Amino acid sequence: MPAILYSFRRCPYAMRARYTLALLSQSVELREVVLKNKPEALLKLGGRSTVPQLIVDGKRYPESFDIMMWAINQAPASSMSLQLWPQSKVMQTKIQTWVSYNDHCFKYWLDRYKYADRYPEFTEEFYRQKGERFLKRLDVRLSRYPYLMGESMTLADVAIFPFIRQFAGVKPTWFADSNYPNLKRWLSGFVDGKEFAAIMSKYEPWQEGQPTIIFPTHLNS
Repeated sequence: MPAILYSFRRCPYAMRARYTLALLSQSVELREVVLKNKPEALLKLGGRSTVPQLIVDGKRYPESFDIMMWAINQAPASSMSLQLWPQSKVMQTKIQTWVSYNDHCFKYWLDRYKYADRYPEFTEEFYRQKGERFLKRLDVRLSRYPYLMGESMTLADVAIFPFIRQFAGVKPTWFADSNYPNLKRWLSGFVDGKEFAAIMSKYEPWQEGQPTIIFPTHLNS
């Protein structure tokens, strides 16, 4: 029985989990979730009912980065696994540091920028400028290398790009006119790629008893 992935197409956490699974060709049963009407099977798990969540032989992975690491650990010696998660402890620490800043600092300002009307204490521009501090760091980093850790894509890139995509999508014209050429080149490399198109395929919300959907779909061909 394949692992079960509860996911939501537009959630950046779910995007990075699906992207990693696709890169590593790790087969899962995909259960698309509507956040306003979560399936009973997900709610019965108890605790958090956020997505993504991965269930493997009764073991639960409720965090996106844990799902990414699960995928890595399924094929630890493959060339893609070693690229995404280098064996160097120094590199692993650097990757985790970038991801942690994204998740715990940048995401805070991203939410306020995206939903500025819910946070009237400050203006949308104020929240955008706070978020831009991370954009500037990324742009400088990417002026030196094609990816955050150097010449090759790692989990740092995969984990962060969905959130930058979301930030860019708040005011697309502003982002297009912004002075972040390296960041925009890096982001385009992801969102214009075939892998991203594949992970963003639309599925009907999962219901008990429906035919199993295996993700990524190319594993069925």
